[in-house]
Amino acid sequence: MIHLSYDRKKYQEDMINNIQTFDNVVEIGCHIGTSTKIISRLNQDGTVYAFDNSPESSKAMNNLGIEYNNIKFYNADVRNEEVLYDFVENSEDIDVLCVDMGGGYHPDTVFKVFFIWSSLLKPRVSLIRNRGLIDFVKSSTSNENIQSKEGFLESSAMDITPDNLKELKIWSKKL
Repeated sequence: MIHLSYDRKKYQEDMINNIQTFDNVVEIGCHIGTSTKIISRLNQDGTVYAFDNSPESSKAMNNLGIEYNNIKFYNADVRNEEVLYDFVENSEDIDVLCVDMGGGYHPDTVFKVFFIWSSLLKPRVSLIRNRGLIDFVKSSTSNENIQSKEGFLESSAMDITPDNLKELKIWSKKL
C-alpha cells in the first residue's frame, strides 16, 4: 500500500500504523532525524537506512546513530544512480520506504525518487509526505482501473531494471 500525506503528524501516524518490529526501513529525507527516532523505536529488531544530503543532517544523524543502534545514516543524494545501485546491491530486503524530501514541495522530484527506489526495492508499504502529490491525486479523475496493493507501482515496477534507467542517468548528470 502507498500512503500519501502532507501534515507531519499524519505522516508519523502512518509510520506508527505501518512499521513493524522486524521491518527494514529506508527513509529518504531524514533531515535531523525527527521521524527517524519514531521509525527506530517502531522497528527495534530491524534497521533504519536513513538518507539525506543536507548539511544539517550529518552531525544530528551521527548523534542519533550513537543513541539508536539500528540506524545507518548515508550522507548522500538519492538522485545519484551510484547511491541507488550500491544500496540495492548491498541491502537486505526492504519492508517500508518513507519519502519526505524538500519540505513537502517538489512533487516531480519526490515522485521520481519514489518510483525508481520503490521499483527496485519493492517494499510492502511506502509512506510519502508531499503536498503537490496529494493535490494532483485529489484534483484528478480517471476511468482506468489501475491500482497497486504493495508499496510500489505494480503496473510498471517490474519493467524497471538498472540497465533501463536512462532517465536516472540523465537526471543525475546535473548533480
